[in-house]
Amino acid sequence: MSNARELPWARSDALVAGGACVMNLLSYVFFNSPDGRHAVSVAGFLFVAVAALPLLARRRHPVAALAAILALDTAATLIVPLPRHFGAVLVVALYAVARARPGRITALAAVATVMLTLLSQNVGHVLTWQDAVVPPLTTLIVVGTAMAVNRWQAEVAANRRLLADRAVADERRRIARELHDIVAHHITTMQLMAGGARANAEKPEVVREALVTLESSGRLALREMRQLLDVLRDGDEPETTPAQPQPGADDLGRLVEESRLAGLPTDLGVHGQPRSLPPTVGLTVFRIAQEALTNARKHAGPARASVSLTYGRDRVTIEVRDDGGGPPPREDAAAGYGLIGMRERVALHGGTLTAGPRQDGGFTVLAELPLTTDETAVQHEKAHR
Repeated sequence: MSNARELPWARSDALVAGGACVMNLLSYVFFNSPDGRHAVSVAGFLFVAVAALPLLARRRHPVAALAAILALDTAATLIVPLPRHFGAVLVVALYAVARARPGRITALAAVATVMLTLLSQNVGHVLTWQDAVVPPLTTLIVVGTAMAVNRWQAEVAANRRLLADRAVADERRRIARELHDIVAHHITTMQLMAGGARANAEKPEVVREALVTLESSGRLALREMRQLLDVLRDGDEPETTPAQPQPGADDLGRLVEESRLAGLPTDLGVHGQPRSLPPTVGLTVFRIAQEALTNARKHAGPARASVSLTYGRDRVTIEVRDDGGGPPPREDAAAGYGLIGMRERVALHGGTLTAGPRQDGGFTVLAELPLTTDETAVQHEKAHR
């Protein structure tokens, strides 16, 4: 085993060399030269076989391998009568040079191959038009094939890099939407809490409650932003502390309480049999409610809001509505966030989202997220343990 590992060529190199050698030997045995001078001999058989040995080094030293094969072929043709043809060994060696070396070296190798082949195989013979056409045409086909394969592989590699770059860009856009959701919600809450504390400076209990909420919201925003920004780090030292879990449907109560403290009276209603949701679905429910309440505080004016979470058998529904009279949030394509971000989150789970003004005033955001059969069965089993 250790000796096999120390060989300077791979198994595939040996197989290619052996295959080309067999093809040349068959050509030597069964094809005669046009003048009938060719006769099978032990010396000729050995020359043809030895000429394939340099192919073992064609990957590491393609030019040297081609030069050795040309020298051996030329010597064999001059010493032992051989059939005039462009052998498989020479084809493989020239192809290896064209695949591995730049155009100038490939062109010189092609010219040298054609010239030596024509001179060695036609010494003492009358050069026919077939003998003059076959070596250049074969060389052109071999080199052209190698160049086409090189171009195809370059295009494949470029497409792979493009797909990788696109995946990175998509991930960065997703992180940007996450950051928007976090910053918009928490900073809006912090701003309103600070304003409420200033307006109620003579009421210590109100100020204290507002400052506690302000501190909690700021700490949560920093923690979530750190988790998302870690994805953008490249080569930095990994975090030694474990990441905090992402919020889910169970955190809607905290979200509603923050909305109340921020000045938007908000009610929370839970319908159906509450159960644990898959983490990604729970996070989507939380983010939709967070974004909708943030928009309500920004645009609804004096209003009340309600958050309704409904557990169905095969789906979960989250609805956020307000009765304000302000303008609805703009779905600005240039911004790329807000309602667009919510729709993308819902579409990721195969759900539907409806957002628009209500007939009796206000605005409604309604999202339905389906649960797969496997998810429903697993969560039902957990609920009954």
